[in-house]
Amino acid sequence: MQERHLFEYAIIRVMPRVEREEFLNVGVILLCKKQGFLKAVYELNPQRLLALCGHCDLAEIAAHLSALARIAAGEKDAGPIAQLDVAGRFRWLTAKRSTVVQASSVHPGLCEDPVAMLERLFREMVL
Repeated sequence: MQERHLFEYAIIRVMPRVEREEFLNVGVILLCKKQGFLKAVYELNPQRLLALCGHCDLAEIAAHLSALARIAAGEKDAGPIAQLDVAGRFRWLTAKRSTVVQASSVHPGLCEDPVAMLERLFREMVL
């Protein structure tokens, strides 16, 4: 049996009207510090989002989600936050904010394979 590793994750949400506190789960970000793993995956469903808020700027939201995934991946041209270590990037990406794109509370767990766990959480929480 493989060793189980501590992981942390948060759900990525789009909250088009922050004052109403209605949101749509669009992605998951998962950190497994011991394995040096950090990845964010997302899928923006325009029909579902427009049903929640008929006047959303889909292109702007997509750009923010793309930036979030690029920071999580540590891409060199994604800005100074992307150059932090995986734990620092995760903490920055999951910090509480009052914006259209935000993260849920952070939840811990144990897994053998962070990629498989990320895929599972994405299927269960987003799709």
